[in-house]
Amino acid sequence: MNEETSNVNDEKAGPVGGERLRAARRENDISVGDIAKELHLDEPKVRALERNEFDVLGAPVFAKGHLRKYAELVGISVDDVMTDYYQMNRSVGAPPVVGPKRTHTRDISLGPWIGGAVAVIVAIAAAYWWFNREPAASGIEIEPATLAPFTTGEEPAPTVSGELLPPATQPEPDNEIFAAPVEELAATETAPPITDSQADFESLGPQVQLNLTFSGDCWTEVSDASGRRLYYDLGQSGRVVSLSGDAPLRVILGDSTNVSITVDGRDYPIPASARSGRLARLNIDSQ
Repeated sequence: MNEETSNVNDEKAGPVGGERLRAARRENDISVGDIAKELHLDEPKVRALERNEFDVLGAPVFAKGHLRKYAELVGISVDDVMTDYYQMNRSVGAPPVVGPKRTHTRDISLGPWIGGAVAVIVAIAAAYWWFNREPAASGIEIEPATLAPFTTGEEPAPTVSGELLPPATQPEPDNEIFAAPVEELAATETAPPITDSQADFESLGPQVQLNLTFSGDCWTEVSDASGRRLYYDLGQSGRVVSLSGDAPLRVILGDSTNVSITVDGRDYPIPASARSGRLARLNIDSQ
């Protein structure tokens, strides 16, 4: 513990920073090993964090990140812990406070504004004239084309400058295409493929309906078999959370004594094998 840390302890006469976390961990009956697993640290570094020896964790950004996560796990105020940290490590500096921008009074000249307004009015008038003017009449007359009547073998062939032109030939219709029944053509049509958005609604497995009723504060995390995180928050007294996901559901309770569980409408007692102090880890299948 450095000199600044001891000065903060003397001013507050109580646990600060990591000491707050250690007190909350002991109050919740959570072991150092459980905290180390959640923070992905070894136990000596967790104990150094609780003693406010932040240099052991490396750069300040790592120490601050572990303090926030630790505070969430034991259910205490993150702001209080971070305030202690900045007071103990004044060299790191408190978060910057951004004040309002200064306003500078300037003398406004109306000349450019008047000139701009006149230019806009002229542009609007020119556009109105352009779109509403009548187009000039064209001197070229176009006669509508006419289709010559179908000729038979008995009618004379057309001539150009007294010469006979060969009779026009029409392609023979494909009897096979016209003879095909409508039912066969309809049978060749295929159903449209299933799009990705339709496939997203298909479940990977059986669904589990989970209800969590909180009688006190408890940090809770719930995810399903597909890896989706269904719930990640601090449950508070009187709150009821209803979730549904692919079985099995993975549930982590920071204080399992403050939670009652129902699965598919039935009470689900937390087995003793799933508890580690007040912390509980569960894998819940459909009943």
